[in-house]
Amino acid sequence: MKAERKTGLKTVSILIPTYNEEENVIPLSEEIQKEFHTKLSGYDYEIVFIDNDSRDSTREKLREICKENKRIRAIFNAKNFGQFNSPYYGLQQTQGDCTILMCADFQDPVDMISRFVEEWEKGYKIVVAQKTSSKENRVMYFLRSCYYKIIKRFSDVEQIEHFTGFGLYDRDFIEVLRNLKDPTPFLRGIVAELGFRRTSVTYEQQKRRAGKTSNNFMRLYDAAMLSVTSYTKIGLRLATFVGFAISMGSVAIALVYLVLKLLYWDSFVAGTAPILVGMFFLGAVQLIFMGIMGEYILSINQRVMNRPLVIEEERLNFPDEKERERQ
Repeated sequence: MKAERKTGLKTVSILIPTYNEEENVIPLSEEIQKEFHTKLSGYDYEIVFIDNDSRDSTREKLREICKENKRIRAIFNAKNFGQFNSPYYGLQQTQGDCTILMCADFQDPVDMISRFVEEWEKGYKIVVAQKTSSKENRVMYFLRSCYYKIIKRFSDVEQIEHFTGFGLYDRDFIEVLRNLKDPTPFLRGIVAELGFRRTSVTYEQQKRRAGKTSNNFMRLYDAAMLSVTSYTKIGLRLATFVGFAISMGSVAIALVYLVLKLLYWDSFVAGTAPILVGMFFLGAVQLIFMGIMGEYILSINQRVMNRPLVIEEERLNFPDEKERERQ
């Protein structure tokens, strides 16, 4: 896809995934437009919202702003396709010379857009935003830090700490995403594994402006496990090592028990308690590692089924195929 160039300028695409963001989409679109009018007047732009089946008035608000400005576009998903598929699909639908992915709740500062473009013009194909601090809950920030360090330690691919996907991607990298055809994409890992020359820009993550986050324990767990199953072997290797260690320990305990029994044949009474405790312990270990292996199998299954990333219900202000061919 080529960018619209009515002005003959480079086009910067802004992609914003939404889910129940009725209080944020209008002020965010206004702030982005102001950023281009004041700091990036030498660039054309498009703002693309991809809505993941919001249950509030987000879509009505998007219709309003799309009607007022034809550079603002929207994709309405037929249902909620998850926190990874929707943004990944949206990136593939942008038409600019570069695309900036940012969240809709103002946690990603709008004034970072001009900083991204400045680095892009220096020749970097990818500009990632890395959090140095956050105004979110301190416990959550600490847990995220631990998670990033663990993944980085055990991953086969270099991982980027405190990178949420917020950043700029050149059109060449967007083309890589289009050709990848991954039904369960993990963008943060793909950037580290397949990305071009990149640089990072640090920032402090802001508090959500309005509304409630859709992240809960299960969504965070999904993100963690997708990263683990896609880029590490630690789960399977750990099962092997722990199994080997327990088996060696069991043999040692059995030998000790045998020696004590032979030496103190009449007086040695072990009882059934140690056996029961051992059985429960081994059963728990087996269930844990069966669950870990199940996560890997689930990841394989999802990729084998090769379902589409997203099914669209409607799109607004996008050029039709004939217009695209003329661009």
